[in-house]
Amino acid sequence: MLRLEGVSVCFGQNHVLNQVDLSVAAGEVLVLLGPSGCGKSTLLRTIAGLETPSEGQLFWGAQDLTGLPAHQRGFGMMFQDHALFGHLSVADNVAFGLRIAGWGAELCQKKVAELMALVGLVGFEGRSVDALSGGEAQRVALARSLAPDPRLLMLDEPLASLDRALRDRLVSDLGQLLRELGQSAIYVTHDHGEAFALADRIAVMDGGQIARCGRPVEVWADPRTEAVARSIGHQNILSLDDQGHCVLGRLGGQAGLVLVRSDGLRLAPTGVAARVVGSVFSQGRYDLQVEAGGQLLQLSAVESVGLGDLVYLAWSDDAVVPLRSSST
Repeated sequence: MLRLEGVSVCFGQNHVLNQVDLSVAAGEVLVLLGPSGCGKSTLLRTIAGLETPSEGQLFWGAQDLTGLPAHQRGFGMMFQDHALFGHLSVADNVAFGLRIAGWGAELCQKKVAELMALVGLVGFEGRSVDALSGGEAQRVALARSLAPDPRLLMLDEPLASLDRALRDRLVSDLGQLLRELGQSAIYVTHDHGEAFALADRIAVMDGGQIARCGRPVEVWADPRTEAVARSIGHQNILSLDDQGHCVLGRLGGQAGLVLVRSDGLRLAPTGVAARVVGSVFSQGRYDLQVEAGGQLLQLSAVESVGLGDLVYLAWSDDAVVPLRSSST
């Protein structure tokens, strides 16, 4: 449905976006992931029509969106700052865009009731938005964004200001809701946990470009570059010498970088010696940090080990993935 071809955005001499190619299918949730300053919010604003591309084109099907004003694109947008109107009730906030579009009072009331049920806020219609919790306010903002039935919903770090427990719950609820609606969406975040929980596909940005795009399992298994690997939460990135050696032994044929995925690294009766320097119990497993030859490594284990214990490491060959440096 949505297609970007060679889209660049320049602010003066600074290329914030550089030749971006991207697509979003009907009913797909695409997550834009990357650190601050990588260009993901600028890309979202460009799709919305709030920034003008210096180069390239945007399409919705066969329709060229490139010069189309934001209000004519039929897209909805939700920000981290939910920007609710404090002088209006919850219901009036949700119905605000509908009234601007000329909806009658009866249709507005019916639509608001549907959306309140959808986001789990039945009975909140008459409340002041100033009396809402952070999670409730975000649900109202989501309902308002969905009210005009946007053909694409864009969400720019909408949960970043919430605490972790609430964020995890809302991510789960949001993913379920978007799929129930069959809603095409682009979700921007720097949190790889949110990305994997929500995405049909993940597009990882680095330096104003799409560095890797694919299904979550594909991106996790083969991130391809150091920047992508770090963005999605991998930590076991090792440097190889000219003979392909590192602290774990010979893992390649030449100098470079490799990732040893934590899901393929394990404790073993024999292997490379390491010292346990961190251990956190989580959902039936221990998340371990060990030190081997001056290198910190992450892995999970079922068995309990103590801080300072000597352990031995082994790994599966398919967990060793070559990486390109982020600078190449």
